[in-house]
Amino acid sequence: MQRIFFFLLLLLGTTVSAQETTVLQISGQVTDQERQQPLSDVNVQVKGTVGGTVTNSAGQFSLRTKTKLPLTLVFSSIGFATREIVVSSLGSDLRIELVTQTVLGNEVVVTASRVPENILRSPVAIEKLDIRAIRDAAAPSFYDALENVKGVQMTTSSLTFKVPNTRGFNIPNNFRFMQLVDGVDMQAATLGVPLGNAIGPTELDIQSVEITPGAASALYGMNAINGMANLLTKSPFTHQGLSVYQKTGVNHVDGKDRDPGILSETAIRYAKAFNNKFAFKVNFSYLTGVDWLANTATDQNPNNLNTANPAYPQLNGAENNPAYDAWNRYGDENNNAVTISGVNYQGGNKTFIVRRTGYWEKDLAKPRVDNLKADLALHYRIHDNAELSYAYRVGKMDGVFQRGNKIQLDNVVVQNHKLELKGHNYFVRTYVSLENTGDSYNIKPLADNLQLTHLSNGAWGTRFKTALQNDINNGVDLATAMRNARAAADAGRAEPGTQAFNDLKNTIIRINNWDHVNAGIAGAPATGGAWLSQKSRMYHADAQYDFENKINWFNLLVGVDARIYEVVPDGNNFVDFSRPVADRNKPVEIDGKVPDSTDFGKNVYYKKFGAFAQLTRTFFDEKLKIFTSIRVDYNPEFDPKINPRFAVVYTAAKKHNFRASFQNGFRFPALFEALSFVNNGNVRRVGGLSYINEGLGYLDNSYTLASVNAFNAAVNRDVSNGATANAAALNNRQLLEVTNLSPTRPERINSFEIGYKAILLNNKLVVDWDAYTNVYDGFLGQVEVAVPVTDKVGTDASVIDMLAANRNRQVRYRVYTNARNKYNNFGSSIGVTWNFFKAFTVSGNLNYNDIKANKTSDVFVTGFNTPNWVANLSIGNRQLFTNFGFNVVWRWQDAFVWESPLANGSVPSYSTIDAQVNYRFPKLKSTIKIGASNIFNNRYIQYAAGPTIGGLYYAAITVDGLLNN
Repeated sequence: MQRIFFFLLLLLGTTVSAQETTVLQISGQVTDQERQQPLSDVNVQVKGTVGGTVTNSAGQFSLRTKTKLPLTLVFSSIGFATREIVVSSLGSDLRIELVTQTVLGNEVVVTASRVPENILRSPVAIEKLDIRAIRDAAAPSFYDALENVKGVQMTTSSLTFKVPNTRGFNIPNNFRFMQLVDGVDMQAATLGVPLGNAIGPTELDIQSVEITPGAASALYGMNAINGMANLLTKSPFTHQGLSVYQKTGVNHVDGKDRDPGILSETAIRYAKAFNNKFAFKVNFSYLTGVDWLANTATDQNPNNLNTANPAYPQLNGAENNPAYDAWNRYGDENNNAVTISGVNYQGGNKTFIVRRTGYWEKDLAKPRVDNLKADLALHYRIHDNAELSYAYRVGKMDGVFQRGNKIQLDNVVVQNHKLELKGHNYFVRTYVSLENTGDSYNIKPLADNLQLTHLSNGAWGTRFKTALQNDINNGVDLATAMRNARAAADAGRAEPGTQAFNDLKNTIIRINNWDHVNAGIAGAPATGGAWLSQKSRMYHADAQYDFENKINWFNLLVGVDARIYEVVPDGNNFVDFSRPVADRNKPVEIDGKVPDSTDFGKNVYYKKFGAFAQLTRTFFDEKLKIFTSIRVDYNPEFDPKINPRFAVVYTAAKKHNFRASFQNGFRFPALFEALSFVNNGNVRRVGGLSYINEGLGYLDNSYTLASVNAFNAAVNRDVSNGATANAAALNNRQLLEVTNLSPTRPERINSFEIGYKAILLNNKLVVDWDAYTNVYDGFLGQVEVAVPVTDKVGTDASVIDMLAANRNRQVRYRVYTNARNKYNNFGSSIGVTWNFFKAFTVSGNLNYNDIKANKTSDVFVTGFNTPNWVANLSIGNRQLFTNFGFNVVWRWQDAFVWESPLANGSVPSYSTIDAQVNYRFPKLKSTIKIGASNIFNNRYIQYAAGPTIGGLYYAAITVDGLLNN
């Protein structure tokens, strides 16, 4: 990073020495041609430079520039046609009139090809929310408004935590979808989640959002294999003054999950520029509210599965199923299954599979969450084509998110420092991201350790069996006897709502060791914890240069980037892999003493470097535009990967735009996919790199958990018929499937897309259609395996180890690995926007996504997790009456199947209606907005084990442009 800063300073010195000496001063006034009134906040830009200013409340502007005459000034403001004026001489003040514009399709985007271009001629599908669309959205925040964008599927984990996705393979911690804020990646590396809405821009500072659905890795690399969102903030040069925002709302109005809760969000922004040379801005916001609750009781281990008791139909139904595993209850998972064998029932020794009782999420998660965000930016214009800036951003948040388990985020703090030098055709940027998970904890080990503090699984099973046998001997029916046995086994455990439960919970979430140290000893208390303590860093640098028209027959854009993750071993998620296997979970000893409990060995570094070049060329009077790009990415753990992209756009009759593109993309495994070593009770999540496997054997010496479950079900049947357990095990050994996993390799996608955009009916109607097909090779996911302790797989001893009764002779791992099959998903979407009678706008989109089934099963379930059909329809008018506007949005999505390591099941279809009305007070520079998200409180979930979302009703006031002289 020192070399990067040195290069930046060197480039800075070069640009300073190149400054012109003549300074020109240009001033004037901008008015509305129709009303002949001054226009404030109009951007005035010197074309081809970074120089510019903004008009004041009287429509006046004054700027200084060293650009030689003649020069071109560009005047732009939302709702008005952009106008260019050539200034060839200095004299009297300029008088500029702007024309009101209702023409659609004139937006300029930068994300699709990394250079500014008209959205109609983008080489790939792209959607944009500008500042006006954000202001008028029928959503509580600009981030919520993304859910109504064509092609976007939103996953809401908390009030404070929302993650968008496009084109399938959705997960709540979506690391395949990149989120940038002013060029800074919002991915919290070790948590493995994007935090765009948690530490990103405030409601007052957001300028626009651009979303590219589908693969963007050919230009952006690493995490953009499913798409990306680019959040751009307001410049302090063009948006000055003091702005204040206050929103107050209420949710849980039906009182079904929690009592009605007040939501409050306050935001403040102040920006000031001095002589168009130096500018700064500061932002602050704070949100607090009562979180949505995940409280679904769906049983994902019904009695007809071989992990339950299918031989006993009287144990059907959640109330009677002793192997009940609820979506939002924890501690009742497979690793807490207890095999109750040797029960004398109906004249023979029977075996039953029982899960521990567990605890509901509502008793383990925090009901109230908050989110504090602040940022500071300093900008200095060295000359007309060089602007140096420093930005600092910090966010503190609470909330719940779902990975392999549910994580309660509590006082998570993420900080970014960015230094950037940019001109109109280049930038050099470097930033560092610092992550501290604060008081967060993992809900799964919390539930496990709450139970194990009461009794080990073995001791609990012994109690259960004794009570069960007594009831059976006394003639009690099996279902009732099972319920009575559970009550007997649970007697004395810490129960929610008691002080003992609260004290024990608070103790466990402050222990940084998820392992159950004494879990295998009957009657011994557990000493494990649940604290999630991660303090890692990410260093990034990138640069880009656009040769513009410097090359005669094509335009050339080039860029480079480098990224280094510094992983601080925490003892639970990441450990020092250079240490012996037996010591990886223990603190390092120095001079025979164990140091601070947060010291878990040497830091681990994970690196990635990339470079790209993009060539564009137009033909036939710019009707045809061809894009060709190639990107090379290198990670020292893997061979270099090449990502090409080819795209073509053809414009017919100045209004019909056809496009087609093909690209190849690679995604290197994320940190937790590559380097995990999670001590999570009786199952460990591990990365797929070969050196992590050394001495553990989960890649080459394991059986799949699915086959172990099928094997034990067959053994139980044979034992019930009189066979011994060992004999039944050897007789059913053919059911055990050796895993034979290869070390993790990068995930690859081949993506082909076509599309059409047209602007019709005298510039009042925009039609946007696209279709795509993707092929994923080496799709990354998780498979659970069991490693025998006694001997290698295939031996008699390893088969005996796989008996449920011999759980202490198995080591269970959840391994990140590549799928063996290729996966083909495809889809299409269409969006229409129509401006009609007196500024009414109606828009809608229809989206379809699907995946082609493979003939053979894979080593794990990939989890497409995307509805086939999604539809949005909205109608609004920004000026229904003077200063009064409204917007209403209807959204519907189809039912679909959700598959993940935590929960599997069907997500029902749902529809919602959002609405808002707003009134502007121009003289007070204020706007009042009253609205509701899910106005009819139609309760729904977006993914299995996710929270139930209801209505949110709010009122907000925005005061904008104070102290702007």
